[in-house]
Amino acid sequence: MSSHGSSAPAMMNPAQMEAVQHLHSPCLVLAGAGSGKTRVITHKIARLLQPGPGADLAPAEIAAITFTNKAAAEMRERAKSLIGAKASGKLLICTFHSLGVKLLREDGEALGLKPQFSILDADDVTSILRDAGGTTDVKQARHWQWTISLWKNQGLDSSQALSQAKSDDEQVAARVMKLYEERLAAYQAVDFDDLIGMPLKLLTEHEHVRKKWQKQLRHVLVDEYQDTNATQYELLKLLVGQDGIFTAVGDDDQSIYGWRGATLDNLKKLPQDFPNLRVIPLEQNYRSTSAILRAANNVIATNPKLFQKTLWSDLGEGDPVKLLECDNEEHEAERAVAHFVTHRMNLLEKHPGDPSKTAWSNFAILYRANHQARPFEQALRRANIPYKVSGGQSFFDKAEIKDLCGWLRLLVNNDDDPAFLRAATTPKRGIGHQTLGTLGEFAGKWKVSLFEALFTESLAATLSARALGSLHEFGRYVNDLEHRARHTFGGEDAKLLLLEWLKDISYEQHLYDGEENEKVAAARWNNVLDFVDWIARRCGGEIENDGGMTIETEKKSVIDVAQSISLITSLAERNADQNVVTLSTLHASKGLEWPHVVLAGINEGSLPFSREEGDITPQQIEEERRLMYVGITRARLTLVISALKRRKKGREYVQAPPSRFIAEMKLGEGGPKEDPREKLRRLREELAAKAKANAQSQTQTH
Repeated sequence: MSSHGSSAPAMMNPAQMEAVQHLHSPCLVLAGAGSGKTRVITHKIARLLQPGPGADLAPAEIAAITFTNKAAAEMRERAKSLIGAKASGKLLICTFHSLGVKLLREDGEALGLKPQFSILDADDVTSILRDAGGTTDVKQARHWQWTISLWKNQGLDSSQALSQAKSDDEQVAARVMKLYEERLAAYQAVDFDDLIGMPLKLLTEHEHVRKKWQKQLRHVLVDEYQDTNATQYELLKLLVGQDGIFTAVGDDDQSIYGWRGATLDNLKKLPQDFPNLRVIPLEQNYRSTSAILRAANNVIATNPKLFQKTLWSDLGEGDPVKLLECDNEEHEAERAVAHFVTHRMNLLEKHPGDPSKTAWSNFAILYRANHQARPFEQALRRANIPYKVSGGQSFFDKAEIKDLCGWLRLLVNNDDDPAFLRAATTPKRGIGHQTLGTLGEFAGKWKVSLFEALFTESLAATLSARALGSLHEFGRYVNDLEHRARHTFGGEDAKLLLLEWLKDISYEQHLYDGEENEKVAAARWNNVLDFVDWIARRCGGEIENDGGMTIETEKKSVIDVAQSISLITSLAERNADQNVVTLSTLHASKGLEWPHVVLAGINEGSLPFSREEGDITPQQIEEERRLMYVGITRARLTLVISALKRRKKGREYVQAPPSRFIAEMKLGEGGPKEDPREKLRRLREELAAKAKANAQSQTQTH
């Protein structure tokens, strides 16, 4: 084992050091914004690998759970630099959903799930719910989807949901949920919520599986603990057991995902469920100036506190937080862009030839909702300033990529009916809707998947010879492709196979036939080629994380890579290091930071968000205040708060009162003209300079 971890903690502050060294009982690290939580987690992993009581673990006995693939990749890279590639490669660093997949692939057969189950994306779920609920209304299906997801995150199945339903709408949703559950079981498929709910059921109902995982994972670390929902907390409790040792790292002041089931109850329950819990607050912020932190502390102080902490920084007072009042949305965008241009010109004068200080990537505009981006995009384009909209369409949401993922999912799991339907009809291959409808009825009657039904002898009695021939040809091609994909390893061979497949199904021609605009078709085909390259790299043992770094792993088959695709949310973030201004929602900005930030549209109705006057509960206001706090603490050096006087409502302008959070920031109040630590440092420097000057003058005199 590498010994890198032994000397590194000396550079830590006392609270960080305490969190790293605490090994003998459960630990909650209250990590304020910018307080170095990833550092604490990775150094604690290194500490757990060293000899000593409560430590001396093997890398495979440690799990670090995060919420995004990006955070997992960053943590893996940092761990690698501390403990070396060999040890870090054996750590289980993954998202909650990836952990769920691992548990279900290894032990899901106890729940009647085959190891080759499919993971459905949101669009698949919508189409199954439309079918199950007998509706063509996508909006209605999405409403059911949202409701069912919330129920699943609360740990409810359809019968429990039905018994708790408060309205006719909820009763209908619960009945649709029952049909949905039946179809998922028949398809041998799971949705994203099942990746938490089913492992929870697995560990609850099967003691031998629970004991296996508790024995295997001797220390579990959970990042962004405040974002966990009820089901994730129950899963964590079963993974660690009653006497288990774990480290939860989170911040009650940054809990902003209540709308998707995250609950602060999980933070309240920890001291009750684990009485010997050690709570360690990290209050020193390494990101922002004192002026910015004072504004953040003032805002969040209005919320009731679960645990006390106040962020502080020794980075100096810094520039005061500015407030811009703008006539309307267009004026706000112009002022924000003008502010950036002026500020950057000043930086270019101060730091000529230093792109780290003057790059456009140092600037960000953050807002509450996606629709607020448009005027800023227009203003940036007019000023010829490059930008990117964060949280835009994911690479995997593009229709052409979904088509190919449908094919790959079918290879992984022949019983995946939504994937079968997509592959059989894209591109068109003489299999019409009537044929598929008849096949679907036949499969339903005999309770088999569409793919299995296709080769049943009695199917010939219900279909014409021509239709049956087309289905058999398709089935044989899928079987042949699956066989080749399972036995094709390494980057070059994978690429050859994939290009041959695309040629076989005439996919490029399909794109050009479906688009009037050749440029659009060409762009879509380029996306397909990017996708092929991306799979080939993963087959060749290269995984590019979101920071653009390449992590080496063992070579994989095309089928191995296809299995993991459902969990990879975005390829587009490969371009994270571009020199562009970032436009982002506040929710998408969490965990990120920029030297110069504008918080835009800080008005009542936008932040806190409400559709109508008074249409917001005290709990929602508290969550919106935490969202404001997250926004403020993204800024390192300068922060501008921008508010409208009037905003657009339909075709008219209406008065827009400034957000209550602006008054709560207490701008211009209580801030020392100079931070005491900064003053002390400056006095020391002046004294040292005088002493040096005196010494030099004495030398010259002699």
